[in-house]
Amino acid sequence: MTSMTHDGPQITGGVDTHGLTHHGAVIDSIGRHLADREFPASIRGYRDLLDWMRSHGTLTAVGVEGTGAYGAELARVLTAAGVTVIDVDRPDRKTRRMKGKSDPIDSYAAATAVLSGRATGIPKSRDGVVEAVRVLRTARRSAVKARTQAMNQIRGLLVSAPAMLREQVAGLERAMLIRTLSRLRPGDDLSRPLAATRAALRRLARRHQALDDEIAELDTEIGPLAKQAAPVLLELFGVGPETAGQLLASAGDNPERMRPEAAFAHLAGVAPIPASSGRTHRHRLNRGGDRAANNALHTIVLTRMRFDERTRAYVERRTKEGLSKKDIMRCLKRFVAREVYRALTTKPTERITQTALAAAA
Repeated sequence: MTSMTHDGPQITGGVDTHGLTHHGAVIDSIGRHLADREFPASIRGYRDLLDWMRSHGTLTAVGVEGTGAYGAELARVLTAAGVTVIDVDRPDRKTRRMKGKSDPIDSYAAATAVLSGRATGIPKSRDGVVEAVRVLRTARRSAVKARTQAMNQIRGLLVSAPAMLREQVAGLERAMLIRTLSRLRPGDDLSRPLAATRAALRRLARRHQALDDEIAELDTEIGPLAKQAAPVLLELFGVGPETAGQLLASAGDNPERMRPEAAFAHLAGVAPIPASSGRTHRHRLNRGGDRAANNALHTIVLTRMRFDERTRAYVERRTKEGLSKKDIMRCLKRFVAREVYRALTTKPTERITQTALAAAA
């Protein structure tokens, strides 16, 4: 069982994570290197690493590289043991050119980043419904990509297919095209190009149908989970199951770690970036952050610009003020990010209280 001893001087830990091993290091309160050691990347190894760190003093925090990849399970184990875990970015190329690269160097650098305050990010907990949504969406995204690839291959084959086959399916919309191709009878002699083309198109069409079924099944599984995780989010205008799933996956099971609300805007790449010079004062679009989350907000804004009267009135007013479409969308994405953050951080009990107050009013 993991020791809970907290005697001795205050220390800070750092871990360089890999697939099979993790390298840990500890430093004291003024940054002096105390010790480093390698541990296997296993449940027993994680516990041994924690015991080893605590044997050097009172462990205040541990900086872990790659909490979303190789360090995910280690972060869960440390958090469950009551240890503060800080997500540490890997050193950039310039730093590595200057200081070199090794597991001890990287683990000490992770600990130093936490002690100095350079690293402050709290990692995603990855232990709730949102993590379930994320992993299921990974499978869905792969299926959508494969379906698109199959459709592109079908269209490519039809371009060079014999005229008899092309004319048979000319003008059909996608669903009917797939059904028609899935019923083709190529015959037994595949040495003929026409027969071989029919066989290839039939296989691709049936693959497309199977992927359709897989995506529909995943949507059926993901929808209730997204609603369970953030029911308020799905009530926002323009937010559908797909955009909600992406925003949940980007925020994680513990979105409250992003405080203030501007932190979520930075995560989604919608925090305005100053682009002023001299007497010109303006902001530009943020091209950083989580681009998938940014794309989800972009989709919501486009939907509102088309169907929401309030948003359309805002766009018209700002256009008359001289703002470009890009600047207007930047402002709208920032506003939507604020709404999304509130929805993500609203607990079910808070929602019930708010509903009751609204009904009483």
